[in-house]
Amino acid sequence: MISSLNPSTQQFLNNLSVIDQQMQQAQTELSTGLRVNQASDAPDEISAILEARASLSANTQINTDLGQTTTEVNTGEQSLESAVTLFDQVQTLGAEGDTGTATAASQADMGQQVNSILQQMVGLADTQVAGRYIFSGDSDQQQAYTIDMTQNPPVVSSYLGSATTRMAQHPDGSTFPVALTAQTIFDSSDPTTNVFSSIENLANALNSGDSSAIQTAVSGLSTVGDYLNQQLAFYGTTQDTVQEATTYGQTLQTQLQTQLSNLEDADSAGAIEQLTQAQTQDQAALQSEALLPRTSLFNFLG
Repeated sequence: MISSLNPSTQQFLNNLSVIDQQMQQAQTELSTGLRVNQASDAPDEISAILEARASLSANTQINTDLGQTTTEVNTGEQSLESAVTLFDQVQTLGAEGDTGTATAASQADMGQQVNSILQQMVGLADTQVAGRYIFSGDSDQQQAYTIDMTQNPPVVSSYLGSATTRMAQHPDGSTFPVALTAQTIFDSSDPTTNVFSSIENLANALNSGDSSAIQTAVSGLSTVGDYLNQQLAFYGTTQDTVQEATTYGQTLQTQLQTQLSNLEDADSAGAIEQLTQAQTQDQAALQSEALLPRTSLFNFLG
C-alpha cells in the first residue's frame, strides 16, 4: 500500500511511534517491577529466566516439604526418647523384682506396672503427625499395633503397617531416609532386641513369681535397652540432616531469588529516567511539528 504522506511527515510519525514505545516500556517496567514482561522484551534471556524460575519453584517446594519433615522427625525423636525412659523403668522394675527381698505380692504388683508400660509402648508405636501414623511405614493411615488389655497377659497384635520407602529430598538433589517402622523399633525379628517381647516376658515372669524366669528376663533387658537407644540415635542423626538441608535450602533460596532478580527485575531509576526523557522528546517533537509552516493551494493562488 502506497502512503499518501510526504516523507518528512512519515518520518515524524515513525519517530513519534518509537518514542511512544519507549514510554510504554518504561511505564510497564515501573508498574510491574520487571524489566522482562514478555519474551520480546529480551528474547536472548528468556531461557535463563525460565530456568531460574523453575529452580526457584522447585527449591521452594523442597523447603516446604522439609518443614513438614522436621515436624515428623522431631515428633519421632520425642517418641523414642519417651520409649527409652519407659524402658529404663522396666529395667528398674526388673531389678527390684529380681531380689531375695521381693515378695510374690510385690512382684505381681511390679508385673502390672510392666503391663501398663507395655500399653504405653504400643501407644508410642502408634504416634501420629498430621493424621499420619509415622511408624507405620508406607501404610501411614493404619495404626502400627493394637493391644488388648482385657487379656491376661495383655495381647499385642502383629505389625499392621508395612515397610517404609519414605525419603526426604535435599536441596542439593540427594535424598535421605527419615523414618523407621514400629516393627523395626519395637518388634525386632531378633528376639534379643525385641522391645515388646522383652517387656511381655518380664511381666509374665513377675506375675508368676518364678525367680528363675525373672532372672532370665532381666538378663536380656540391657541388650534391648541398647538397641532401643540405637533407634533413638537414628532420629537424632536425621534431625541433624534435616536441619543441615533446611539451612542449605534457605541459602539456596536467597541465591536463586537474587539470580532471578538480576535477570528480570527492572532498574527503577533507569526506567524513570527513560520515561522522563521519552516524555520530553514526545512533547518537543509535537511542539516542533506544530511550528512548521503549512501551505495549501490557496498559498500558490494568492
